[in-house]
Amino acid sequence: MPPRYLHSTINHPLPKPLSSTISISISTHLSSPHYYYILKPKLTKPTTATLSLAVQNISSTTQAMNPLNHPTQTPPSRHLKIAIIGFGNYGQFLAKTFVSQGHTVLAHSRSDHSAAALSLGISFFRDPHDLFQQLPDLVLLSTSILSTEKVLKSLPLHRLKRGTLFVDVLSVKEFAKNLFLDVLPEDFDVICTHPMFGPESAGNGWGGRSFVFEKVRVGDEESRVDRCEKFLGMFASEGCRMVEMSCEEHDKLAAGTQFMTHTVGRVLEKLGLEDTPINTKGYERLLGLVENTARDSFDLYYGLFMYNKNALEMLERLDLAFGALRRQLFGRLHEVVRKQIFGDEGSLQFLGGDCANGIPQNRAAGVSTSNVRSQDAARTYEYNPEVSAVVDDSSKLKVGIVGFGNFGQFLAKTFVRQGHTVLSYSRTDYSNVAKQFGVSYFSDADDFCEEHPEVIVLCTSILSTGKVFKSLPLQRLKRSTLFVDVLSVKEFPRNLFLQHLPAEFDILCTHPMFGPESGKNGWSHLPLVFDKVRVGSDDRRTSRCDRFLDVFAREGCRMVEMSCTEHDRHAAGSQLITHTVGRILERLGLEPTPVSTKGYETLLNLVENTAGDSFDLYYGLFMYNANAMEQLERLDLSFESLKKQLFGQLHDALRTQLFESGENNSVMREKTALLKISQNNAALASLLETLSVRIK
Repeated sequence: MPPRYLHSTINHPLPKPLSSTISISISTHLSSPHYYYILKPKLTKPTTATLSLAVQNISSTTQAMNPLNHPTQTPPSRHLKIAIIGFGNYGQFLAKTFVSQGHTVLAHSRSDHSAAALSLGISFFRDPHDLFQQLPDLVLLSTSILSTEKVLKSLPLHRLKRGTLFVDVLSVKEFAKNLFLDVLPEDFDVICTHPMFGPESAGNGWGGRSFVFEKVRVGDEESRVDRCEKFLGMFASEGCRMVEMSCEEHDKLAAGTQFMTHTVGRVLEKLGLEDTPINTKGYERLLGLVENTARDSFDLYYGLFMYNKNALEMLERLDLAFGALRRQLFGRLHEVVRKQIFGDEGSLQFLGGDCANGIPQNRAAGVSTSNVRSQDAARTYEYNPEVSAVVDDSSKLKVGIVGFGNFGQFLAKTFVRQGHTVLSYSRTDYSNVAKQFGVSYFSDADDFCEEHPEVIVLCTSILSTGKVFKSLPLQRLKRSTLFVDVLSVKEFPRNLFLQHLPAEFDILCTHPMFGPESGKNGWSHLPLVFDKVRVGSDDRRTSRCDRFLDVFAREGCRMVEMSCTEHDRHAAGSQLITHTVGRILERLGLEPTPVSTKGYETLLNLVENTAGDSFDLYYGLFMYNANAMEQLERLDLSFESLKKQLFGQLHDALRTQLFESGENNSVMREKTALLKISQNNAALASLLETLSVRIK
């Protein structure tokens, strides 16, 4: 979406010297709740025109210049004297740009930032009285949410000119608006803003970043209106996407975007997520989210919760969504167990006595434990594949794919392109698709097996793998056929193969950590995890296994050799968590908003990616990974811990109000009135009700 500049609808005649050179093209979307005015300078014949206040009062020395085309230099007539209250990281971040535009910047902070101010060419005042004697045009509060009220009430407002403009940059807007209206004299102007970016996200410029604002109170005098537009123009000239929005609407949207993003990030931070050798793209996005939110103090997060009346509702909705997902999972588990007990008792042997601690107890006779590789550490598998995409005749394989759905077809394309012979078998008729790919299709498993493929790749769903595998006529295959799976869980297929395949059959468990969507532009640098569970020692069988792995190495995959046990441990902490968070957020119905942050866009992308997978896939990740339940419990405990921390701090604030200050606090009353506490927070609800009575 192109940058949008939102203006007041008040228009003034264009100054005569400028009317012959510049006109403004205005585009208005009446169907939208906001009006978007897009400034487009262009040459026209001299006419009488109207122009929004952002380009008013340009001096004769700048008649041929559109100030929006010069983001780093502001004409002298448009200079402002800006007092920044709170000169920490964010205040300094804004000051750099203000100074680069030619504005005069003054600063005050409780901490001594005089050295930082000096380096920026800014006057630093330890005493706000001295600062306000400089009579700034506008005062910008760049304080933390929790300290804003105390700081504002401590300022010597009587030393300022009447009509001084006050601006805030807080992440919550109704609180700031009400505070300004309560504390400031009526003849002071008020603009509430939220730059949706900071030193990290906009270190290379503000272009395309959202700047949300509401002109809460601006006097009618031309000088005051012009000053307001000058201030907004400072952000528009840097390329910000200017979004005019009421404080109430901002907070409603921010509760579902910014607060939700910080909540998810902090829950995952408590999980202690770590980089793994088998990171997926979705998991890496979550790690990035955790890193970004961890940079912010808990006070910032608590402020987002405490001073946005919509935050508690979003927290409750997130809690309910997590609860609903768990009920769906456990309900499905209950159904499966009931079927096992009362129906097909042999359908889920892996839940019964055939396995102990994930290791099969009835391995085929003659299988040596030395042939089963289970390594404790992942390592990169070194290959030096040929550059050519097509293998020579001696390296060609006859590969049989069982399950020719999307993923089977996805793999088959590459197998065929490299010159391998590919056969396919599936319960669904994919004969036409197979023909297009140059793949032989078989609707009968006996016919398929009698073709004697050297390698059989199971591309079935997790839930159907056991049934499909057991239905194959293994007796029609050559002895020592290599069996490969590509499931997202690894201990389950390893145990299944070891239990049911003859001892002379080879076993390779793999997990291509990509699919048709993430691998549509090639497989380069995408991980292929594998475990050579059982491979014969003769050259023919070891060569066949390596040739199959070479299919992926030739495509540039990052080859990671890892035991099935270790894979599942990592996957429970990465893949399962990623899918779980995505499905929880999917239940909230998250949508793009005009105030979306980069972190929130990460959550939207996560939802989009996980929503494309069936619930059966997610259930399979949970059901067939021995570590899944533990990770789900840890996620639950992390969420409960975060809520406890939030409500604990809220409890402290309430106690302070009850027993120390005794002052009427409108924020507390609003939080009480809107509180929708679940049963396990009944005590907190009771406390808030008590407070509500005491402060009336």
